Amino acid sequence: MEHIDVVVIGGGQSGLATAYTLLRHGLRPVVLEASGETTGSWPRYYDSLTLFSPARYSSLPGMPFPGDDRDRYPHRDEVVGYLTAYADRLDADIRTGCRVSTVRRAGGAFEVDLKGGGRLSARAVVAASGTFGRPHRPTLPGLEEFAGQVLHAADYRDPAPFADRMVVVVGAGNSAVQIAVELAQAARVTLATRGPVKFAAQRILGRDLHFWTKHTGLDTAPLGRLLSGPPAQPVIDDGRYRTALAAGRPERRPLFTGADRTKLTWSDGEREEADAIVLATGYRPDLPYLAGLDGALDTAGYPRRREGLATGVPGLAFVGLEWQRSLSSNSLRGVGRDADRVARLLAAHLARR
Repeated sequence: MEHIDVVVIGGGQSGLATAYTLLRHGLRPVVLEASGETTGSWPRYYDSLTLFSPARYSSLPGMPFPGDDRDRYPHRDEVVGYLTAYADRLDADIRTGCRVSTVRRAGGAFEVDLKGGGRLSARAVVAASGTFGRPHRPTLPGLEEFAGQVLHAADYRDPAPFADRMVVVVGAGNSAVQIAVELAQAARVTLATRGPVKFAAQRILGRDLHFWTKHTGLDTAPLGRLLSGPPAQPVIDDGRYRTALAAGRPERRPLFTGADRTKLTWSDGEREEADAIVLATGYRPDLPYLAGLDGALDTAGYPRRREGLATGVPGLAFVGLEWQRSLSSNSLRGVGRDADRVARLLAAHLARR
């Protein structure tokens, strides 16, 4: 069996940042990525996606985001190219096509089983596999009776398949509003939310929002330890989304109260034909390989952790969770800070042993 310092599970932005910081703390990681690319979930996001943060605030540690215009908002495909280049420059053992099936304790170490065969022994493990593999599909009234198309935002790409159809987008976050506004150019669209949509201005006093969150310290403030779960975040808007909703493209309505095969029932009692429902309802941590590791997860599948370290499993850590430590934890601009903290704590833990 191969023996390794630290196994990092996931080769997207979180895993790459973790490998970089582990190397700087004197550890030799092996990164295991289930897919064939070191680009995480980025290639599978919808086609029109751009970052909320400008290029100058969108870098992993050790490599600035490329391009002369530091204030532009990079497109999804630019991020894919950036992550590929970052992995190529990283002096780490990155193994693609390696899906982890199980992590378990074996004496003072961990045994990491790979799907299809293969096993590694590691002194420590960092779970950096993100959330995209576990879309959240809430229980909604009557949804199981609806015979139209139901898909999660993770499966949405562009408006073309929905042209001239009646589509309901469920959610009030950035992805929900962006998808609904885009779809409204080709279809009849209703944005169904539990409450009003809240907006945050993209630019304030001529500066991007992220300038202010950085220089006020809000971006790095360790607020995650005070939260029982990720808070609702406003839609970052340069004015176009608020304008579109005000014009009824898309229309916003309170969440439907029931459904049958072809119709939804709204809170005012109106029944309306619908062709498709898009659930822009977020994601949950994707950690099935830790399900059999006592103390790693709670009953809902969330990590039991503090400051990125598992509270009941010494040597196990997490990187890339939403609000893991701060507002920016699950982002290109912030994941490196969390990764460095985890790497430092793991290095100290392994030195004591």
